[in-house]
Formats: sequence, C-alpha cells, structure tokens
Amino acid sequence: MSTDVRTALVTGANRGLGRETARQLVERGFQVIVTSRNAADARATAATLAAAAKAPGSVAALSLPFDVADADAVAAAGELLREEGAKIDVLVNNAGIAMDGFNADVARRTIEVNFFGPLRVTEALLPLIPAGGTIVMVSSGMGELSGVDAGLRARFTAPALTRNGVAALAREFVADVAAGRHRERGWPSSAYRVSKIALNALVRVWAPELAARRIIINAVCPGWVRTDMGGPGASRSVEKGAASIVRAAALVNEPTGGFFRDGHRIDW
Repeated sequence: MSTDVRTALVTGANRGLGRETARQLVERGFQVIVTSRNAADARATAATLAAAAKAPGSVAALSLPFDVADADAVAAAGELLREEGAKIDVLVNNAGIAMDGFNADVARRTIEVNFFGPLRVTEALLPLIPAGGTIVMVSSGMGELSGVDAGLRARFTAPALTRNGVAALAREFVADVAAGRHRERGWPSSAYRVSKIALNALVRVWAPELAARRIIINAVCPGWVRTDMGGPGASRSVEKGAASIVRAAALVNEPTGGFFRDGHRIDW
C-alpha cells in the first residue's frame, strides 16, 4: 500500500460496524487494512470493498487470523506488519462481543475481548503509529458512569488511576463474578457494561501519555445500531453508527482523551 496516503486498520472489519467503518474510511480517501478472526473473511471483505470503491489498492486484508482475544495471534500480526514496513495512521479498535446471560464465563470472555483485546492490539501496533496518528476505541453508551453507583464511579475516575490500575479493576470484576460476590462489591450484573466502563477509563488514562507522542486517542459511542450484535430493533442504521466512528478516526492532533457520539463530546 502507498505510504503517501493515510492508512487505517480496523479490527472486526468483516461485518457490521467494522465493515461499514472500513467502507466509509475508503470513501474519505484512506487506505484500509481489514482484519478478522478468520483471514479468509478478511480477504473476502477487502475484495468486496475494493471492487465497490473501484480502487483495488485502497483495501488490503491482513493475511493472518486476528483474534483480539488471542495474545499470540495479535503479536504475530504486529510482527508481520512491522516486517512489511506498515504504517498505521489510524487504528480503529472495533472488534467486540455482547454475550447472552451472565456468569463467570461470560464475564471472563467479555472482558477479554472488549477490554483486553483493544489494549493488547494497541500495545502491539503502537510502534507502527506515527506522530499525528489516531486511535479510536469503539465503546458504548452502556459504559457511561451515570449507570453505576458512586463507589464504582470514584474508582474508575480516580486521578491516580493508571493503565495497570484499569486492567486490575477489570480482572477484579471477573474474579468477583466467579466468587459470587460482584453485587456486594458494587459491580453491575452486566459484563458488557463493565467492559465498556473499563475501556473508557483506559482512554482517559492513556491520553496524556500518548499526547507526548502527538497521538490522539478517543472513545466513540456509535449508538444502538442494527447489526448482528444490536439486533433488528435497534434505533440506528449501521451507516449512521459507523459515521460516528469515522468522524473520530479522521481527527488529527486534537481533541484527545474524550468520549464522543456523532462528533459531540458526551459524559463519561
């Protein structure tokens, strides 16, 4: 891919919001690398998007499986991109899950994909993101702190909170669910909600560090979108939800460390 055009990498880009985000980024003139847990799905998506854009060189597929919950797969993908001299101007951490039910396994899996997935992907690809780069964490209104009690809000907004501290809170939630004590410890009975609260906190604490490298990072709520995850009754089209993500992806230098929907800052 050309090094003269801004390049975006979108996780979970084989369907839904990720696929539409990739399509809209191509429309904006980005080169896009699409990823999926299944490399064949990524290749098929890239071919379809490139054909629709009538620009064969505008979309590429990562040739390795890219399961954000698999640390080895993420590390291998990062190494391949480094070997190929890739430059990632925009990283969109879109891949995520919303599981039915609530138990220890749901808590563990949801936190692993929705929180630790974006964390490990960003850490693996950060060496490829130049000054002026942009990182977008696809979050949710479910992650707004207004939906939890004051004690939990205080823990996630503590001024001294660090990346390691956010990760520790995420692990604590999983352990408390497994031990059957999450309610008494103040956690909601929603692994998805906690995963997005933690993801938002990660954006807040990481932003100052990344700003020193002139890299911006923001969380985006695409709204309740009609996808396989959101269901047919959701209030927003996939096009509108993706547009919210793309607005943040197209930012350069500022703002950073915020939570946005449709280009407007919203409360944590």
